[in-house]
Amino acid sequence: MTFNSAHCLPALGVALSSFPHVIVVDNGSDDGCAQQAPQHLPHAQVLALPSNLGFGAANNRALAQVQTPFALLLNPDCEITPQAVEQLVRTANAWPDAAMVAPQLLQPGGAPEVNYRWPHLLWNSRGPAITEGPACVGFVCGAAMLLRMDAFGGRFFDEQFFLYYEDDDLCTRLFNQRLAMVIDPAATAVHRSRGSVRGRSPLRSEYIRGYHHAQSKLIYTRKYQSTAAAKQQQRKLLWQTALALPLRLVAYNPRLLARMWGRFKGVRNWRS
Repeated sequence: MTFNSAHCLPALGVALSSFPHVIVVDNGSDDGCAQQAPQHLPHAQVLALPSNLGFGAANNRALAQVQTPFALLLNPDCEITPQAVEQLVRTANAWPDAAMVAPQLLQPGGAPEVNYRWPHLLWNSRGPAITEGPACVGFVCGAAMLLRMDAFGGRFFDEQFFLYYEDDDLCTRLFNQRLAMVIDPAATAVHRSRGSVRGRSPLRSEYIRGYHHAQSKLIYTRKYQSTAAAKQQQRKLLWQTALALPLRLVAYNPRLLARMWGRFKGVRNWRS
């Protein structure tokens, strides 16, 4: 899924050139991303959405077109090799009960990210990164994941999550159904976190991040705990954000201030 991600297309074109089936779903970009995609990925099917439907909704449109047993979801800010994808498929075949297999994400400098954990509604994950072999986990970051299509019954992302927490929701559903999710450190992908979007207004992008992160956090709490718990969390976040905003004005950072203001508005505008 792309959104104002034209700057990512050259690297994606190199990384995905040998893949026979590629779908690029563009979420109403205004940077020419959908128009430029065939130049870098001439073999790809491009779904140019007329407006931004959100992360989960856009991915659902692409997944509805998949005819293969597996589908690799890859953010534009992730770089993966064919060898890594082949490793993921080997692992999926070796673990036929796994609904999802994911690579180890690496920072651009090569340091591993801990892109997996157990569901935080149950307990906080602790300990070092996985290094020795495939392991079952309770959550996988949505930046890169291989889905076994027949494990989902055509039901993928919950579209009430516009941005953020859609991967938490998907993994929580799999966990509650006792469907395995596997992380394989033998397959890696470079993750340039938050590098997929370059809109015309960076401050607007930060505002949107803050807004939808807050909204999705409350939607997730309501869905998996209760409306009362979500309302309690809303009150807590509202006070925390209101108290932190003056500090952001003193230690002035336009991007962080825009994100904090978006968070405040997202919390205040949420309705159960």
